Amino acid sequence: MGYIGWFVRSMALAVAVGGPDAGATEYVQGIRGALDSGSVGLISATDFRLINGSCPDCVTIPQALWYFRDDWVAVPKLVPAGFSRGLPGLRDVAEWAAADKGALSGGLPPLAWVGSPLIAEGWQLVAEGAAISGPAGATLPFAVAPRLPSNQSYYDAQSVRYLAGRSLSLRGRMERGRFIARSVWPDDFRLDAASVPFKPLARGETLDTVVRAEDGGARQPLAARVLWQRSAPGPEGWNGKPVLAVILNGAQGDDDEAHGGHFAIATGRFGERGEWRDWLVNNFYNLDSVSEKGIVASSLPMDAYMGDLNSGQAWYRPSYMLVAVLKQDRASALYQGAISRVFNHFYRHDFVYRHATANCAGISIDTLRALGWQVPKQGPTSRVKAIAGLPYMAVKEGSLESGRQAFDYMSTERTALYPFVAFEAIGRDILERLVAGKQATSGLEGMLAEDIEALVYVRIPQFPSSRAFGQAPVASFDEYMQRVPEDRKDWKIIPVPPRPFPTALKDGDAGDVPMEASSIALAAYGGFFGVTAVGLWRRRSKRRDAGRAMRP
Repeated sequence: MGYIGWFVRSMALAVAVGGPDAGATEYVQGIRGALDSGSVGLISATDFRLINGSCPDCVTIPQALWYFRDDWVAVPKLVPAGFSRGLPGLRDVAEWAAADKGALSGGLPPLAWVGSPLIAEGWQLVAEGAAISGPAGATLPFAVAPRLPSNQSYYDAQSVRYLAGRSLSLRGRMERGRFIARSVWPDDFRLDAASVPFKPLARGETLDTVVRAEDGGARQPLAARVLWQRSAPGPEGWNGKPVLAVILNGAQGDDDEAHGGHFAIATGRFGERGEWRDWLVNNFYNLDSVSEKGIVASSLPMDAYMGDLNSGQAWYRPSYMLVAVLKQDRASALYQGAISRVFNHFYRHDFVYRHATANCAGISIDTLRALGWQVPKQGPTSRVKAIAGLPYMAVKEGSLESGRQAFDYMSTERTALYPFVAFEAIGRDILERLVAGKQATSGLEGMLAEDIEALVYVRIPQFPSSRAFGQAPVASFDEYMQRVPEDRKDWKIIPVPPRPFPTALKDGDAGDVPMEASSIALAAYGGFFGVTAVGLWRRRSKRRDAGRAMRP
């Protein structure tokens, strides 16, 4: 069909569709409402309702809704996971799990950030990316959501070439008969058990070497391998099997503050053909600053987490997953219920995101530990350097905050600090302890030891765009310093503005949980004040000597 014929047919179809999203599911095969069918993680999508804007009758806490007041979110129709007022988040999780309340929650998050009212399934780019062709032969004009002004790079001709000819699932909206995509997901990113090879780690291979292979794999195709399995999957493969997936996102290629990567944990079930785009990713970011890519901490579908054209991880770095395939959903549901409680505390500002002591990896792995999975700790980078670093950086940069940050980075448990270290520690613990039946106790780790059927490693490429390609993340402070320019003035840094939390939304019993004091911290602060006192004494001595010299 020529371009004119395509245009006439598209316009006729657009008239049938009607308004921005009205009638789309009725008239266009392959486009449906975001919650008409499918799942949100482990939960049926029909157990949620779609809102955009204020929601006075929602069961979700108002603090969570405030962050998405101008966006599309799915909120539970039933009561979501709750929280205990006055308790720190992790203590709340531990007491809730000990009371065996996990089965009562259903794992319902306070909300899921879906970002769009519609899902187009099985469509392909045509007309050099100006249109999409659907599974029933329908064709629609096509565009992508606009680039955020603060986003440094974006979808371009390279992206069109990469996606052309592939079946795609798109989240977006209809606007004057045109489909405007907000997120893009290649349908061939399936994980069919029959096509994923059984390939355990070989002699000399570790998760570290696998992740770092081929410069992190940003330019390579999707790849997967089964690292361990209890037995070969049956004819149905992994169809409908629940999962608990650990996600490591790599280093960005254009931001010297992002070499540490990112970390998240997802829950959900495999689809009939190995689909995993509707797994629910629990993603922690700093709520008190406005991300240049529009990222907001939330539970959100995998295809939005990876493929959102502004905030999607796959648009600016490679990623890696460890997928625990389970025979029943109790472990995955327990984690989802627990992390949903943590999100309630987080949105209320019971605690705040800190890049060293409460970051994406730390919040996630500490929740696992609160549920009874004792992932082995790796220890801090250096207690000696932590004690020395606080006064040194405080005096050097004239800021106690700089000293505190140096102390935090050097003294924090590494599995809670570095996403790569957390990822490797979790994978190694599964392979060396849980699947071997060594010392697995009760709680989450006991459930995993009994229920795990396979552990799958997945490498997810970076989608080509105008952005520089990323690589594997760093796993230590020394490695980080080797990657960045020696002079901090030469670092590529993208400044972000603050996002003040409204005073009206602060509950009387909510407040940032202070960092616990310890002997090492007291020693570091003592060192700082000692250095400061010595500096002041020397300065006064010099002034006194100078004054004496000037006397007649």
